[in-house]
Amino acid sequence: MMAQYLEIKGNYPEALLFYRMGDFYEMFFDDAVAASEALDIALTKRGKHDGEDIAMCGVPHHAAENYLLTLIRKGFRVAVCEQLESPEEAKKRGYKSVVRRDVVRLVTPGTLTEDSLLEARRNNFLAAYVEIRDVAGLAWLDMSTGDFRVMELSRVRLGPELARLSPSEIVFADAQFNELAPLAEEQGVAVSELGKASFDSEGAQKRLCTFFEVETLDAFGQFSRAEVSALGAVLDYLEITQKGKLPLLAAPVREVAGRVMQIDAATRRNLELTRSMQGARAGSLLGAIDRTLTAQGARLLERRVSSPSCDVAEISARLDAVSVGLADTGFLADTRDSLRHVPDMERALSRLGLERGGPRDLASIRNGLGKAGDIGSNMAGLELPTLLREAGQKLLGHDALVDLLDAALVAEPPLFARDGGFVAAGYDEELDASRALRDEGRGVIAKMQAEYAADTGISALKIKHNNVLGYFIEVTATHAEKMLGAPLNERFKHRQTTANQVRFTTPELSEMETRILNAGGRATEIELRIFGELRRAILEAQEAVFAATGALAEIDLALGLASIAREEDWARPSVDMSHALEISQGRHPVVEQALRR
Repeated sequence: MMAQYLEIKGNYPEALLFYRMGDFYEMFFDDAVAASEALDIALTKRGKHDGEDIAMCGVPHHAAENYLLTLIRKGFRVAVCEQLESPEEAKKRGYKSVVRRDVVRLVTPGTLTEDSLLEARRNNFLAAYVEIRDVAGLAWLDMSTGDFRVMELSRVRLGPELARLSPSEIVFADAQFNELAPLAEEQGVAVSELGKASFDSEGAQKRLCTFFEVETLDAFGQFSRAEVSALGAVLDYLEITQKGKLPLLAAPVREVAGRVMQIDAATRRNLELTRSMQGARAGSLLGAIDRTLTAQGARLLERRVSSPSCDVAEISARLDAVSVGLADTGFLADTRDSLRHVPDMERALSRLGLERGGPRDLASIRNGLGKAGDIGSNMAGLELPTLLREAGQKLLGHDALVDLLDAALVAEPPLFARDGGFVAAGYDEELDASRALRDEGRGVIAKMQAEYAADTGISALKIKHNNVLGYFIEVTATHAEKMLGAPLNERFKHRQTTANQVRFTTPELSEMETRILNAGGRATEIELRIFGELRRAILEAQEAVFAATGALAEIDLALGLASIAREEDWARPSVDMSHALEISQGRHPVVEQALRR
């Protein structure tokens, strides 16, 4: 076992190896020393290696997420090594065979997807930067939501853009790593390096086309070599860390530097746009104006505050949307009431794509699309500005998927598919039958006993069970002659005679016994199959679901701003192409809140 551990650890020298042993992830040697100190858990020892005690510590498998979060926040990377077969399967290869294990995922700051490891109201960006001659490209994505973007920039703009995006992690080419890493680390961004091949533009283009199943990237826009290289490097890093299980990603969007306001890092910090000088959300502009009710709306607001638009037409369209919410109290109140019940579909969809999702993620898609349909139907009859009208249209047309999920799922599913109990009664006949056998085995046997008693005319006939024979039919010796004679002996087969009783079985009783014993396992198998079918149905509709989540975020943001404008009696600004700045009786929202306190 230690030989296997050392071989796997050799492939991940810079990461802590979470080595699965039964119900625990174990760590050994220097990993154990570092982890025990970081996690404040007991350090023990087990066996010897080269004459020295082997340091060891472990964390329970079911609570691993909490420990992972602590380690990631303290700057560690974690390679998660799982058992790929059961001990019984390993023994088939030989009595002393070691259970096959391998790393299934490398956990880094930019590749988190679990809700418990992420801030619901913030994006978690992974970025890649590359320079090709005099041109540089910066690509970034949020693996938990599928948002994928790229821009061309100069090196001098890298610092301000990192301040704007606040990525959790950035990837550089190994040749430029030592030069660029300090710039990212100054802003608290974790850094990683990849080989030159990951940034090769031709290889990156093929990688992107394969992933998005297209012949060319032209349909997504015109990208420079540097941009394609950065996009491809991000994707390659995901392939390495996720071991081939790639997330669902939206088509890459090219951002133009002049379209949003350029703000340098020092100015951004002093303006306290999304974080106060103390690093907290409270006390920032974002904290003062956020009235969004959904996680996706909150993330969109943070992106807008971090990247103010410089496009007057775009600004006017957004202000039109806020004005409609402000003018119509019924629309504002009803829609916001529905938005309160919209779950985070973006992250649920991402987890399902990575095969890390569970029944609650299916329910999130069901509930979210259901509420989206309600909001879209209410908006359909209203005179709305372009931004809201287009958003409302994207909320409609999901009825078939919602009906499927509604019919298949219980109201409150469990966290894990393996626990079962998430498929609704009446959805699958075989599942209902298996559950009935599993849960009502005694009732099924009692029913068979009554039928046999009626068929034989022996009211004293009983069906009993023991660990040797399993289920059997028992009659007294006085009734046995009837059972042993024709025509009953064709159906009832003799099994055992005791001092006062004679025992029989029938083919249907034997079959029922097997079904009862296997019913629990069979019910779980069926539920897992149904989970896979529902997951595939959602993934087939991923583009429409992504569009709906984006539309909900847009509506939530506009109505959140309308809500605070109503509360605070804000006035709509007049924005044009002139250089004039005229503010009458203006107050900063953060100052206003502070004075009120």
